Amino acid sequence: MGADSTTGEALAAGAVLELREVQRTIDGVEVLRDIHWRVEPQQHWVVLGPNGSGKTTLMQIASMWLHPSSGEVAVLGQRLGHTDVRTLRSRIGFTSAALAKMLRPHIQVSDVVMTALNAALEPWWHEYRDEDRANAQRVLDRVGAGHLAQRRFGTCSDGERQRVLVARSLMTDPVLVLLDEPTAALDLAGREQFISMLNDLASDPANPPMVLVTHHVEEIPDRFTHCLLLRDGRTLAQGALSEVLTDELLSACFGLRLTIEQRNGRWTARTN
Repeated sequence: MGADSTTGEALAAGAVLELREVQRTIDGVEVLRDIHWRVEPQQHWVVLGPNGSGKTTLMQIASMWLHPSSGEVAVLGQRLGHTDVRTLRSRIGFTSAALAKMLRPHIQVSDVVMTALNAALEPWWHEYRDEDRANAQRVLDRVGAGHLAQRRFGTCSDGERQRVLVARSLMTDPVLVLLDEPTAALDLAGREQFISMLNDLASDPANPPMVLVTHHVEEIPDRFTHCLLLRDGRTLAQGALSEVLTDELLSACFGLRLTIEQRNGRWTARTN
């Protein structure tokens, strides 16, 4: 279908991503309900919530790989269902544990990154130019993984793989990057190195907005700006980090009496 640009711009003027009245039902179960969410330039969001709160489904919808059962989704004012979905998807970088598992262990790291240009998993499916490989090297350098370019993906540590996947998400010059639980398999050192890398990316205004999905407030980079709390498929709270990360709201989100503190830009939570 052709792009409904006038309606799209009215829906999300100035927004990189907007979800309005989004609902998703799977096998009769309402996974998401009445989601309103707007990501604007220079914002970096963390999405927090317990298991089963709908975080992964939200990311699948935001990345345009899953349609909502009802509601509207727009990227740069172009609405899902009113424009070529392949074009919308190409504007969003997306990483997840599922993607890492789909990649062949013997594929070269530079190919993992370069094939993002065609949303492919293998380099022989499409033709690539020397310029494409050079750009892959540049984005690997950008996330501190340039030395891995000639390595096999399967020989990289979990932390190195996550950096490679972030580089892949940046390869298409996206307007938004979605990171679905990227630290889940990392040890303490790998987690801290990864968070430091996200901080570096977030501190550069030339980089696109990022959305980080996690269960842990300790994993929020100090340069991130906003937070969305999900519980039972609904938005519990959203807004600036300092306004959303309160004892009361975090306790309600996770169903546990919690005290949250911020020190040197980083957050911690503990039970009362």
